[in-house]
Amino acid sequence: MTLGKLQPLTPYLRRYQKAFWQGAGAVLLYNLSKIAIPLIIGRAVDGMEQHGPAGIVLRSVWELLGVAAVAAVCLYGSRWILIGASREIEFDLRNDLFRNLERQALSFYHTQRTGDIMARMTNDLNAVRQLLGPAIMYSANTVVYTAAAIPLMLRISPRLTLWAFLPLPIASVLVQYVGRKIHTRFERIQAMFSDISAKAQENFSGARLVRAFAQEPAEIERFEEANREYIRRSLMLVRLMAMLWPTLEFVLGIAIVVTLYVGGREVVLHRITPGEFTSYMVFMVQLTFPMIALGYVVNLFQRGTASVVRIEELLRQEPAIRDESGRSPGETPLVPRGEVEFRNLTFSYGAGGDVLRDVSLTIPAGSSLAILGPTGSGKTTLVNLIPRLLDAAPGQVLIDGLPIREWPLADLRRAIGFVPQETFLFSSTIRENIAFGVTSATDQQIVAAAKCAQIAREIEEFPNGFATIVGERGITLSGGQKQRTAIARALLRDPRILILDDALASVDTLTEERILNGLREAMQDRTTILIAHRVSTARTADRIAVLGNGSIAEYGRHEDLLARGGFYADLFAKQQLEEEIAVAS
Repeated sequence: MTLGKLQPLTPYLRRYQKAFWQGAGAVLLYNLSKIAIPLIIGRAVDGMEQHGPAGIVLRSVWELLGVAAVAAVCLYGSRWILIGASREIEFDLRNDLFRNLERQALSFYHTQRTGDIMARMTNDLNAVRQLLGPAIMYSANTVVYTAAAIPLMLRISPRLTLWAFLPLPIASVLVQYVGRKIHTRFERIQAMFSDISAKAQENFSGARLVRAFAQEPAEIERFEEANREYIRRSLMLVRLMAMLWPTLEFVLGIAIVVTLYVGGREVVLHRITPGEFTSYMVFMVQLTFPMIALGYVVNLFQRGTASVVRIEELLRQEPAIRDESGRSPGETPLVPRGEVEFRNLTFSYGAGGDVLRDVSLTIPAGSSLAILGPTGSGKTTLVNLIPRLLDAAPGQVLIDGLPIREWPLADLRRAIGFVPQETFLFSSTIRENIAFGVTSATDQQIVAAAKCAQIAREIEEFPNGFATIVGERGITLSGGQKQRTAIARALLRDPRILILDDALASVDTLTEERILNGLREAMQDRTTILIAHRVSTARTADRIAVLGNGSIAEYGRHEDLLARGGFYADLFAKQQLEEEIAVAS
């Protein structure tokens, strides 16, 4: 086992060093109490042989009871303190992991599987807790008891001690060999557990798609294959552990047999007394459990060190997007007016060509802009740069004339109401989903936001109204209801900049018109950016930008773009025809 792999845990061990020192004291007292037991028994045996059982037995019984009571209290204290400290460290580690994961940019979650992250925050954290609790406690007991017992055993008989400990190097070599094997196999098991967790999470999240395509049997078979591989690897580890413990017991059994034989001869030859021999045998018996526990400890250490490496990978993950403003959290928050400028913006995801090329565009504070364009033209990428969900090159995106990286990240995002293309709702009540991020929101404000988003009436028709549980990812709501709930959530923030990324795609044209009418009042004095596929949505904006192949192909008012006869005019004519056909049918 490599102690260097425990380096990431140093800050946590320092934080709870007082508890570990107290635990060390309890371990020391516990083992010193245990050491007294063989000595009391040996003295009693010699006393009975020399003076008869009267008095000596009773005194020894009371001494043993006292020592046992002290040992029991110290054992309780050591377990309470050390295992309690390991739980506290687990608590801190889990919080730090979650805090660091919350800081990560969207790109991190595009490359990391959710199931793998969950496996590290559950299985691996549990392995680390076992390393810092039971493993340390059992190790300390073994080291302290062995260190205290050996000098006393040598004092009784150096020759007997030499013979008794002769088989123990075999146990040491075995522990070293098996320990390395356990470490390797446990790493593979944890990787396989991550695969299983990811597979399960994907199926639960995509349950509707799996059922729609009648893929339940195929998915069950794939999961069973992964699960079978996980069990196969786990059984390989179990076989290894099953070999370790009996072998340790066998080696210790040989040591006791040797002790019995050699020690018996020592008594016969009057080199040691029967009482000393009895004490020695009790020492050997008491050493049996610590030595056997050594196999368990090796298992815990190897599992724990493997998990520490996996957890450290998450803890060391630096967010791709950071607050570069240099302002301290205690300073007065900055509130933007809402002017958004893209200055010669070029952006790519690193692979392939540029998604956006030389985009220059200014959206005055309090005005509205609609963005249209074919699929893949870069519309969503463009608006994701405003709240820094993606990061453009320095100086290419500005808010109120200030480069966006100079804005405190929290202040910037607090001033933006964002309805993403893929609507996400938490598995809580509708009220909690609308009030997400606005802890002080009143019921009246929540209802007002829902009315503006044209969803209040439908919510009130639910049996539990705003207290209705929407289910995971809002599965109990229709696509249009989810989008309108998300719009209400964005409006409740009272943002200076409102971004609607195709937020009306799942509603019919009549509902769309009602929502837009409700939004007109909400859009007053705030910058509003609408990504749309329908001209009926875009025409309400002050200006319209048409993206094509990552660049601005057309820009202007609704009437100006119609007169120009380009993409926008063709789209308008096509959608007009579709509406006429729909009315006629």
